[in-house]
Amino acid sequence: MKIWKKRWGSVLLVGGILAATLALGGCSGQDKDEQQENVQDMVLKSNVEQFQREDVAMGTLTTAVVYTSGVDLTSEIIEQISRVEDDYISWRVEGSDIDKMNNSAGNSDGASISDSTANYLQQILKLSEVSDGAFDPTIGKITRLWDIDGENPKVPGEAELEQLLADCGYEKVRLEGNQAYLEADTSVDLGAVGKGIGCDVAMDLLKANPEVKGAVISVGGSIVVYGEKPDGSDWQVAITNPDDDTDYLGVLTLSGENYVSTSGDYEKYFEENGVRYHHIMNPSTGYPADSGLVSVSILTKSGLLSDGLSTACFVLGMEKSLPVLEHYGAEAIFVDQNHKVYLTDGIRDRFELLQGDFQLGEIIRQES
Repeated sequence: MKIWKKRWGSVLLVGGILAATLALGGCSGQDKDEQQENVQDMVLKSNVEQFQREDVAMGTLTTAVVYTSGVDLTSEIIEQISRVEDDYISWRVEGSDIDKMNNSAGNSDGASISDSTANYLQQILKLSEVSDGAFDPTIGKITRLWDIDGENPKVPGEAELEQLLADCGYEKVRLEGNQAYLEADTSVDLGAVGKGIGCDVAMDLLKANPEVKGAVISVGGSIVVYGEKPDGSDWQVAITNPDDDTDYLGVLTLSGENYVSTSGDYEKYFEENGVRYHHIMNPSTGYPADSGLVSVSILTKSGLLSDGLSTACFVLGMEKSLPVLEHYGAEAIFVDQNHKVYLTDGIRDRFELLQGDFQLGEIIRQES
């Protein structure tokens, strides 16, 4: 018997009806209608307007809520996120930078790519190096072989998997300025950081418009908060309950500019013969990562890094993740298979656990 599951994202926002609206209120026990009315009252009393839009971008549900004294930017934000995917980072779109790179694999001339894509790749290859390959942008063929995100997920045969593993490895990608080179039969897939990149793109637009006073952008399992709410209070970002993805595990209280991404084994998976296979692949084995974790949430100052680190740390496991987190100055929430929740020291005062079935473990103190 085969059971298949796919969901839009892994981070919720607290206090409203739609995904991004949820960050506008708190966890005070008010019902959603009352919290939404309070937000609207705050907007009316301020000199800003609230604009909100929800649509699909980068293949996932994307929501933009913007408080501004200027024009409505929500449509432009979602359009720019889609444009970055189509022009730069999608392997599916003919003529995108990544498509050009993949078609040039094995060619000594390589492929010319945009400044934006070159910048993304530089950060990604560095993350791959720092994480000792736990994050690897070249395992797309293996992900597609499993087809966990598709309509026909399956456990691959060993021979087929071994053959594809031979073509993977971030070391097979070389970047010289705006010229990218791939070894023969190697391909690049930036899906594991795409939603974080979408948050970075949104932030660039927000910062370019000084009329914007605050905003929340949600791209699937990645979220960015910016500025402040109309009443000047902090943002509240909730982390999904791994046991029930319609509920939340706890809440992060944040101010200013912050990015949060979560990777969890509950997001996309299938079950076959009593075994569950999730979508987060270990690049060294070609199988779903088995690190004892069910969820990793990352808090940092970059969308690309929050997204990429959540994947890398899930693959590495908690202990091996700590030097990587230290390198990037990032904070993390780890949830293990025993319902224990572990926080890095810098996040301890900003996270509130709300689920009684889970217990806080020891605070993780990173080396400085």
